[in-house]
Amino acid sequence: MEEDKTNINRELSWLAFNERVLIEAADVTVPLMERLNFLGIFSNNRDEFFRVRVASVKRLIQLGKRIKAGNDDPKVIFKRIQEITIEQQLQYEQTYRNIISELDENGIHLINETKLNKSQRQFVKQYFQDQVDPVIGPIMLKQINVFPQLRDKVIYLAIVLNSPEKKLSEYALMEVPSSLPRFAEIPGDVSKKHIIILDDIIRFNLMDVFQIFRPESVEAYTFKITRDAELDLDNDITKSFLEKMKASLKERKRGAPVRFVYDSMMPEELQLYLAKKMHLINSEDAFIPGGRYHNFRDLMSFPKLKIDKGYYKPLASHDHPHLVNYESHFDALKAKDVLLHFPYQSFDHVIDFLKEAAVDPKAKSIKICLYRVAKRSKVVNALINARRNGKHVTVVFELQARFDEENNIYWSNILEDEGVDVYFGFPGLKVHSKICIITRKEKGRNVQYGYVGTGNFHERSAGTYTDFSLLTADKRITKEIEKVFEMFEHSIWRNYRFQHLLVSPFYLRNKLVRFINKEIKNAKEGKQSFIHLKMNSLVDIGLIEKLYSASNAGVKVKLVVRGVCSLIPGIKGLSENIEVISIIDRFLEHARLYCFSNDGDPLYFISSADWMVRNIDRRIEVTCPIYSKEIIEEIDLTFKIQFSDNVKGRRLQSDGTYLVQKKTGDKRVRSQTELFQHYKNLAKGQ
Repeated sequence: MEEDKTNINRELSWLAFNERVLIEAADVTVPLMERLNFLGIFSNNRDEFFRVRVASVKRLIQLGKRIKAGNDDPKVIFKRIQEITIEQQLQYEQTYRNIISELDENGIHLINETKLNKSQRQFVKQYFQDQVDPVIGPIMLKQINVFPQLRDKVIYLAIVLNSPEKKLSEYALMEVPSSLPRFAEIPGDVSKKHIIILDDIIRFNLMDVFQIFRPESVEAYTFKITRDAELDLDNDITKSFLEKMKASLKERKRGAPVRFVYDSMMPEELQLYLAKKMHLINSEDAFIPGGRYHNFRDLMSFPKLKIDKGYYKPLASHDHPHLVNYESHFDALKAKDVLLHFPYQSFDHVIDFLKEAAVDPKAKSIKICLYRVAKRSKVVNALINARRNGKHVTVVFELQARFDEENNIYWSNILEDEGVDVYFGFPGLKVHSKICIITRKEKGRNVQYGYVGTGNFHERSAGTYTDFSLLTADKRITKEIEKVFEMFEHSIWRNYRFQHLLVSPFYLRNKLVRFINKEIKNAKEGKQSFIHLKMNSLVDIGLIEKLYSASNAGVKVKLVVRGVCSLIPGIKGLSENIEVISIIDRFLEHARLYCFSNDGDPLYFISSADWMVRNIDRRIEVTCPIYSKEIIEEIDLTFKIQFSDNVKGRRLQSDGTYLVQKKTGDKRVRSQTELFQHYKNLAKGQ
């Protein structure tokens, strides 16, 4: 494969992103229990990466096709993924050991079944009998004709029963029940805390489980498989989209295995036996040796224990100073537009906005796009209440929100039962827009109030994801939000034209190219020119090439890209005027922001779209202009603070590495801390 020197492969860039998460877990300046949480995030990220991205690479290998972006050979990329994954696994295990050692120093002891004293053994025996034994069942592999269908994201114990009489080993499988907490606190000395992992509770009791076989000894090794998560929707026109989704979700559970992660101490004979039974014997399968435990995404639910400086200090979200001055959100928006920045400012404003509409006698209808919602969603409950109060409620529910499909099906059924008009996306396109429109009858005429956001209507994630949301009564925007909903209701788009909103896949790419071209033209004419962008991912090769052209013309390009970035900055003659920073901190950077100098009259937009082919060409995304000068100043300040981050902001180098660049004497800038203080001051009127 001829190496592409102008773009970083998407999969390899993603692995670099997840390594930055792992670095946070290893960072001793991060509170100890938060470091455990970062280990859990790293593990969960990696699982999804294999379920989605690695599965796609494997399909390309099977089809004999190359990766479109960069024209990479998928076999070469797959091999490199394996190498990096194994390297990162070693880093992970060392970080985990370091954290466990520090927990010991703080009186928190993670112990296994071999370290139990008498009273602890009694507790583990009783816990097993009461909690675990009722929900487990070993499968004796020699007694079955068909190997069981193993589930994705589940931990299994591969068990070896050693019997001296038969001189043969008996194999068994046991699922570690996901219905139980992965960690149990053993009661005892109040000055110390002892935690045991569920796997080890089971190990301690295995001789009792298999007593009928009278084994001389029992060995247990954890393993898990990761399955292809792609949904294949059939083309049967007699089935509803909802029926197709339900059938496809069942098929996902039987997706092809793409990764086999196992305890490195597992005997080779047992490894090969399991791999053969799961049809994993071929060169493209990912065999990942690991430690004694897997599925450490469960560390995100590690018991909350009292430990000095073990957690981040709580940061309460602040009220927006304009909204609190009005009894009604509608009155507030008549006065001026409002931009909310989560989690620094409270998502309760959004909930209250919907709740007010639900009971307001002047409010006649609510239309909203939902992509991901909380399992106990206050947003959905507000919509249900609105319908019960006689409002016309329309919900565009995207059922194909990856890994949230079942939750979305559940809520869509509830909404339909309540009489809400529910639309399932748009033919052939995934709906990723974050929009809402509320219509009120005021003095005999309809007045609309709009919402455009960069993140989901999800109150829980709004506490950990940084996102922007615009609330507005500006007719230029509200009329076009209404147009988007008309598109959904009529399943057509060709008759709709937009002057203000940039709606993908119809207008966004062309508009972005025009904006970049104008910056190139201005730079060549010696006029002011710059491009400031913030997003989660930048992998669209066409737009990356336009940014390279802008750099060559002298346009100063600053990018805040949290995750995957295929663009390479700092290459002379290609990208020397481009700087890229990635911020990994306690909150997940999720907002999308586009800004173009426009010869001194800057254009600002917030968007639901990353610069990826799928977002720009295969999804309905809404990018919204910001017309308020006050809000533009606010966004500009936010971007400047983030781009100055020299604590958690890592700058992408021309060799593909990321480095924190804090020069001696520089003021220490941690952007999320700075922004929290900024919004705290705003709330106080300072």
